[in-house]
Amino acid sequence: MKIYTHPRWSTVKKGIKFLEDNGLSYQAIDLTKDGITYDDIKSLHELSELPIKKFFNTSGMLYREMGMKDKIKDLSLEEAYKLLSENGMLVKRPLATNGQIVTVGFKEEEYKEYL
Repeated sequence: MKIYTHPRWSTVKKGIKFLEDNGLSYQAIDLTKDGITYDDIKSLHELSELPIKKFFNTSGMLYREMGMKDKIKDLSLEEAYKLLSENGMLVKRPLATNGQIVTVGFKEEEYKEYL
């Protein structure tokens, strides 16, 4: 299990607590230090079958500062993957995968169902 995080975010803390409380082992990857590779974000997006916009932290300061609200609809997938891989703070957190399922953000009911 991999979980992409920003350690100070409450939703990340809830996701990790859920994993620990349910005895699930995981590898935490700090998006602010380690980031996420282009290939990893592409693979996770393809596996998830979610719209790419779901991978963006739309409530984040960097998203607002970059004016992404107006730009996101015109981005190609390649441009979106590049932005997400170069700017960990743009990634919606926690981003978790067990290799078969991808969850974006923490929703306890999704964690219970999928992980």
